[in-house]
Amino acid sequence: MATITYGTVEIGCNAGESVLSAFERASVDIPYSCRNGTCLSCMMRATSGPVSKASQKGIRPTLAEQGYFLACQHTPTNDLTIARPDDAQLYGRAMITAVERPTATVTKLRLQPANDLFYHAGQFINLRRADGLVRSYSIASVPRTDPEIELHIKRLAGGIMSTWACDQLQPGEAVDIQGPNGDCYYLPGKSDQTMLLIGNGTGAAPLIGIARDALLDGHHGPVHLYHGTRHPPGLYLDTELQALANEHDNFFYHPCISGWAEGDLPPWVPAGTRAGRAEDVALTDHSALTDWRIYLCGYPPMVQATRTRAYLAGAAVADILADAFELRDLRHEPRA
Repeated sequence: MATITYGTVEIGCNAGESVLSAFERASVDIPYSCRNGTCLSCMMRATSGPVSKASQKGIRPTLAEQGYFLACQHTPTNDLTIARPDDAQLYGRAMITAVERPTATVTKLRLQPANDLFYHAGQFINLRRADGLVRSYSIASVPRTDPEIELHIKRLAGGIMSTWACDQLQPGEAVDIQGPNGDCYYLPGKSDQTMLLIGNGTGAAPLIGIARDALLDGHHGPVHLYHGTRHPPGLYLDTELQALANEHDNFFYHPCISGWAEGDLPPWVPAGTRAGRAEDVALTDHSALTDWRIYLCGYPPMVQATRTRAYLAGAAVADILADAFELRDLRHEPRA
């Protein structure tokens, strides 16, 4: 058994147990969200003892050299002394410049970082509240055209962070941000490649950013975006996506609603709306995905299942891009 020393606390870590799991078992609270090494919010710093290369995946090399690692990904075999990360190296400040609520459950935030933030549309940042609560949100804006960072946040029942962000944040307030993180963004170099973008809920946020970025870069292959929701108000980007389709002959927008059967859709839903889950409609329309580039954003169960389905339909593993992370306070809740 390895011993973890954290301040004045010593914790025994069982064989095969992650640092995060050991902390949870000992009722020692540290920030975390996804538990799968994606969000980076559980980053800690080893001041003594080795950490695995796998636990440093996605961390900037300069931080990895200083012993930074992800608590959810490291299973220590040697004694380890760790400390909280240096905030000055991880977090910056940003000002809320605008708050828009296109639906009762979705809020758009625009932020102006205090320092320049170099990012790709589709990546995500970690947003931290004053009490230390951290959540990850994908970036909908495109750096080459948008002066501010835009995040889309869905209010979730029981969601501590989302309720705060949607109901309390106001223009002029400052928040802490960390990032950008993630590999789900447009990659230049194959401008004729067909792109398939599938998302549900506010998974549409990174997808509209990725699509706009690709089109601005001169991508001329077909770009198909499928956005799914259970009820019509969930198609909160319908106007913007319809406009993008009108502007670009190679961009195709497919709104999908899973709450009704085919033929039962009410007449007031957006034009072209399909019945069914976005991933099912998309993979029915496109069953052969060899040489296609696939982007998946939304609830982790959908992302994980669709990643497998896309691979079985012929997409190369390297061409399936996704950043799926689960919300901490809802990780045991069923997803509709």
